[in-house]
Amino acid sequence: MTNQFQKWLTGGYTQGEEDPGRVALDSLRAFEESGAGRRQFMAALGALAAGYSVNAVAQTIPGPRPFALDATNGKQYPPQHGMKVMGPVNIHEIEQASARTLDVAHFEYVSSGSEDEYTLTDNIRAYELTRLRQHVGVDVSRIDTSVEILGQKLAYPIILDPTTKNTVVPDGDRLAAIGAHDANAFYGVTNALAFIDDLKQAGQCPNWWICQLGHRNRQLAQTWAKQYTDAGAAWLGVTVDHPYTPNRDRNIRNKFHNYRSGVLAPVIPSLSWEYISWLKEASPLPVVVKGILNAEDAAAAVKYGADGIVVSNHGGRAYDGAVPTLVALPECVEAVRGRIPVMLDGGIRRGSDVLKALALGAKAVMVGRPPAWGVAAFGSVGVQRVMELLAAELTVSMGIAGAPNLAAVKRGMVRLPWEEYRL
Repeated sequence: MTNQFQKWLTGGYTQGEEDPGRVALDSLRAFEESGAGRRQFMAALGALAAGYSVNAVAQTIPGPRPFALDATNGKQYPPQHGMKVMGPVNIHEIEQASARTLDVAHFEYVSSGSEDEYTLTDNIRAYELTRLRQHVGVDVSRIDTSVEILGQKLAYPIILDPTTKNTVVPDGDRLAAIGAHDANAFYGVTNALAFIDDLKQAGQCPNWWICQLGHRNRQLAQTWAKQYTDAGAAWLGVTVDHPYTPNRDRNIRNKFHNYRSGVLAPVIPSLSWEYISWLKEASPLPVVVKGILNAEDAAAAVKYGADGIVVSNHGGRAYDGAVPTLVALPECVEAVRGRIPVMLDGGIRRGSDVLKALALGAKAVMVGRPPAWGVAAFGSVGVQRVMELLAAELTVSMGIAGAPNLAAVKRGMVRLPWEEYRL
């Protein structure tokens, strides 16, 4: 606060002195930088007008204050951002922040599922009911979350799902890519040709992979594969669980885009296992099949040449009533028998969720909604914060569970709901 501003509040401002509007704006900015917000600022205005001193008001303003993290004594902290971004302390609160930013239709597009949303709910519920078995007496003074998958060295086994962000906020895919780059995360996208070269030139391009719902014929598939191989994608992906547009009640109710009730709207209903060979003929990149939920399909993916699979039910946005991905994961891992990496998405909200999936055999997990909430709430730094927060929570969970690295995360560390709790 400045003497001029206090003067203006108390009627002592005269023409020719500093503009009071400018002083008020500067003071508001100073309050926000100190961690206090507009509500505290308005309270301070009233107190100053009543005759209290600037120092007295500043000392009585409630709210957070800037803090410095001391990384001595072996402590490890995730990167810190501004007070606004650091306000939400977990993914649930970042979701709430996005709800305050988006209108109802756009928020529900991200957050809703299909029909009665049983699968959406069950994906999350599976983590709530699955328990970790902690190991003690293990040296966890160093925690290593790094992993290599299909030629990609990842700092942590949490990948951004190819969930389109442009439908959520303008330029969302590009902003999410910048956030992924800043978080040192592996980025999944459905369409990157419009911005990826610009990000490369700006030094803001993450390692990334591309995934689509397939194509109607070999020529289209191979043209797509060559385009994205040339553009610098690390993997090519195909999502196989979405042959028709599902009934998404909340989107229909909100009249969001072209969603309608009970309409048989084909996407690529002719998609078959042959699609994998189409891509492999056109590109040397690994081909990842996303949307596997059972042992038979996992084995078929290996048979037809997939280099990796993602156990996925489209986040509960496709077939309602599908098995939760965490429940489907063990049989898919068993069917693959280590020949290709198995990944998983659906329902991840905590670092401990990641650890549970890894213990059940996933090589990595993918997150779709959390980065979408992050970009809606805070832009690119919101995506960065989401990924850093999940990675930090995973690190803490590994340390407490007695796993200094991912190789130490074993099947015996977790119990599914129906398994008897014993060795």
